Amino acid sequence: MMRYKILPGHLYPNNSRINLYYFHNLLKVIGESVALQLKQQHKISVPITTGMWGGSYMVADDDGQAKTNVVRLYSIVNLPQNSSLHRTENFECLMEIYQQTLHATFKPYGLNLVDPRWGEAIPYSNSERPTTALQMWDKNGKANFVRAFFVWNEATWEESIIYDMIRNIKVLKELLNINTRPPKKESAELKFLLQDVLITYFTLHAALTPDFVEHAAPIIKDLFNQFINGMHSEETIEEQFHKVYSNALVYGFEEALQIPYKKEGLNVQNVEDWPVDKINYVPDELKEKLVPALQAPWKKFHANLEKQSQVASH
Repeated sequence: MMRYKILPGHLYPNNSRINLYYFHNLLKVIGESVALQLKQQHKISVPITTGMWGGSYMVADDDGQAKTNVVRLYSIVNLPQNSSLHRTENFECLMEIYQQTLHATFKPYGLNLVDPRWGEAIPYSNSERPTTALQMWDKNGKANFVRAFFVWNEATWEESIIYDMIRNIKVLKELLNINTRPPKKESAELKFLLQDVLITYFTLHAALTPDFVEHAAPIIKDLFNQFINGMHSEETIEEQFHKVYSNALVYGFEEALQIPYKKEGLNVQNVEDWPVDKINYVPDELKEKLVPALQAPWKKFHANLEKQSQVASH
C-alpha cells in the first residue's frame, strides 16, 4: 500500500474547490485514528484501510485540486472479517467513533457534519456480508454529505476500488440495460449516472480492450468536456445519456472485469453470491494492469505539492 507524507496545505485551498490529495490522505488519517481509538477505548484491535471513492482525482489539476465542484464526499473503508466487529455492539462502537472522528476532522475545514445514518445494506454487494454505509450531512452547505462504504475484507485501497467496480457496473446497468427502454429520470440523477460512467471508464481504462477504447474514447471525451463546462441544460444531459446508453459502454466495462475473474471461477454477474472470502478479491492479472494506473495520480500530486512546499520554504 502506498504511504504518503502529508504535505503542508489545505483541504480547500484559497477557499475554493476541494484538493483531492488532501481529502484522500485525510481519510487515511481518520481510519488510523478510529483504529487507535477502538483499541484504546474498547480493546478492539483491527486494521482499517481507507481512501476516497470516486474518480474525480483522475482528472484533477496537477496538484490534486478538483476541476469541478465536488460536493458528495465518498470514502471506501476495508474492515477485516472474523474479527470482534462482527458482534453488533462492537460494530456500533466503531460507527460511533467513526462519526465522531469524521465530525472532528472536517470541522476545521468549515464542514459541520450532523445527523449520522448508518447500517443500510448496499445493493449488489455480498449477500452474506453486505457492504454497509455511514452518511453524515454538512449543515454548513460546503458539501452535501460525507458517505463511507464499509467493505468486509482486508484489502489495500487499490484492491477495494477495483473490486467495487463490479458493484458499480451492476448499478449502471440498471439504467443502461440495452435490452430495456431507457427509463425517464430526473436530470440530476442522470448527471450523477454519467459521472459514474466517467469514473468507471478512467478507473478501468488500463484493463479495457483496445477495440472498446477506440469505440468509447470519443464518446467519453465529449462527455468529459461537457462535464468540465458544467453540463447545466436538461437537453445536454439527456443527449449525453442517450449516447452512453445507445453505445452500450457499460458492457465494455463489464467485459474488462468479466474475463480475468472468469479465469478464477468467479462470475461478475452474480457477485452477490460469491464466497465471503472473495470480497475485495482482485485477480493478479487485473492488479498488474490497474494498480499502477490508480497510484499514478497520487504520486504526481505528491511530487508537485512537494515542489511547491520547497519553493515556499525558501
